[in-house]
Amino acid sequence: MRYRKGDGERSGLFTRRALLLGGAQLVLMSALAGRLYQLQVLETQRFATLAEENRINLRLLPPSRGLIFDRTGKPLAVNRNNFRCMATSDRGRGAELLIDRLDQIFSLAEADKVRLLRELRRSRNAQPVVVRENLGWEEVARVEFNAPDLPGVFIDLGQSRDYPEGELMSHIVGYTGRVADEDLAGRDDPVLQLPTLRFGKKGVERSLEDDLRGRAGAVQVEVNAVGRVVRELDRTEGQPGSNALLTVDLDLQRFVAEKLKQHQSGSVVVMDVVTGDILAMVSTPGFDPNTFARGITQSEWRDLLDSPERPLHNKSIAGVYPPGSTYKMVTALAALESKAIDPWTRLPCLGFIELGKIKFHCWLGGGHGSTNVTEAIAVSCDCFFYEAARRAGVDRIAEMGARLGFGHTSALGLPGESTGNQPSRAWKQEKLGKPWQHGDTFNLGIGQGYMNATPLQLAIMTARIANGGYEVQPNLLLASATPREELAPPPARVKPNAPSLRLNPQHLAIVREGMTQVVNAGHGTANALRIDGQGKLIEPAMRFAGKTGTAQVKRITERERALGITQAQLPWHLRHHALFVCFGPVDNPRYACAVIVEHGMAGGATAGPIGRDVLLETMKRDPSRRTDNFRKMASR
Repeated sequence: MRYRKGDGERSGLFTRRALLLGGAQLVLMSALAGRLYQLQVLETQRFATLAEENRINLRLLPPSRGLIFDRTGKPLAVNRNNFRCMATSDRGRGAELLIDRLDQIFSLAEADKVRLLRELRRSRNAQPVVVRENLGWEEVARVEFNAPDLPGVFIDLGQSRDYPEGELMSHIVGYTGRVADEDLAGRDDPVLQLPTLRFGKKGVERSLEDDLRGRAGAVQVEVNAVGRVVRELDRTEGQPGSNALLTVDLDLQRFVAEKLKQHQSGSVVVMDVVTGDILAMVSTPGFDPNTFARGITQSEWRDLLDSPERPLHNKSIAGVYPPGSTYKMVTALAALESKAIDPWTRLPCLGFIELGKIKFHCWLGGGHGSTNVTEAIAVSCDCFFYEAARRAGVDRIAEMGARLGFGHTSALGLPGESTGNQPSRAWKQEKLGKPWQHGDTFNLGIGQGYMNATPLQLAIMTARIANGGYEVQPNLLLASATPREELAPPPARVKPNAPSLRLNPQHLAIVREGMTQVVNAGHGTANALRIDGQGKLIEPAMRFAGKTGTAQVKRITERERALGITQAQLPWHLRHHALFVCFGPVDNPRYACAVIVEHGMAGGATAGPIGRDVLLETMKRDPSRRTDNFRKMASR
């Protein structure tokens, strides 16, 4: 064979390419070997940990919610076992098909389908989401029977809230619901992310949420490749929430509700004038909080919202009304403290007082003649307080109203409490852009015009007048402890543990005497309510004092006065509100009560009998001494 020159060149080219290819392969193999060494030797611990985390999930366990009791240990909010259907999905894969199958079992509402799809897609580590709660045995059986066709669906035993007293305590205790975005503001507790957790929405459930919720537990579970639980490895139970003992006396609350039941809408607040304890607080109509615990339907929610009687509205703390003549004690104290009038000053009443071309009428057409401040409170003379207000001036009246609790929220702590409105010159200029007028002062003097107050504020005012001028604040929490702690009785207090309002004791005594005459003197506007009259129904030591009030909803025109149109002839929503405030016993005040009957027309005839019966029942029960059953709480 003859050698050709081209063959040598091709052989050299092939050798060079082979060397380049071999070098490249060597570099790649070296890099691969280095990477394998890094992964399997240098970073072996890191990837072992990641593998373990893929195999084992740590899930939070919702804690048992703290219980709520009345002052004697009767349950107001408890927990009960709850069968619920739970579902898991690997980042929402197959969620639509799963929801369709669940719909065939439960007939899910469209809103529930949307919620389930959203929660399944957002679920981390195949965290279970709630399909439906409070299942009956038939529903549980249907789920278990169809289990082979429902991957990731299981029955779980949890807890749900139960309110034994239902509507009776609805506005005080409130209710719980699903955690909303606004509930997370300022809270970083990871347990709030659990779909099964319930969060306080109203009342004490909301105000004590952080105490009642407790601390989460945790469970360690082994999962398969798609995140389904294989077995439970470890469990740490959470810390139950604190139990709460309220100041409310359930038996008294029930008595008050029964008295108020005959009226369409209203509120009663009973308060200890020494400690500030709220012993009863009823707002009618109420609602059943158990409907929220089991899951309220759209139709039920719409019925509550559309009701003209506003059952979701806690009238005791959020309802605002002109206080009417119950505000006259504020005007009296403002005039006395500023020396605009003296205790013996007598002012005339002809049945009206003129301001320019406008007549401001007294409720008694013929007038009351000449009265001093004590007599004016007893007979509720409007003309006396028109003139007393003019002499004292709006600024002094507004300042006295603020000292007695009007125009700002209290220390009660319930969500939704209204400030009411204590008008002043500055308020009107800022709010309405108009200067204050003399007519505004007349209206303010008798608790009308721009003045608005809540029933709770009226009870606070009455308590501060009754206790000698101490700035007592309302209180709902008697004691609080976790189930492992012992609830100790609160210390007995015989004097208000509150700062003094620095009011002249003589002036307070004059106002209290006027309120005593309202009930116990023959000329008082509520003398029909006195208890030591004919037959001496009960011992005189339980005598009480009070003040009637009738608040205008609609201004009475001169034409209506001339025609003699009565309140009963007007539609219900245009009739006057009926008010009554009282305290007792007269000789040693301990309890105060405020009553408002919406559109009840006359304070003495409608609200007065309720206030009398409630206050007498309170004094007979003397709830300040009922602090038993404390040790029983520790074992629950």
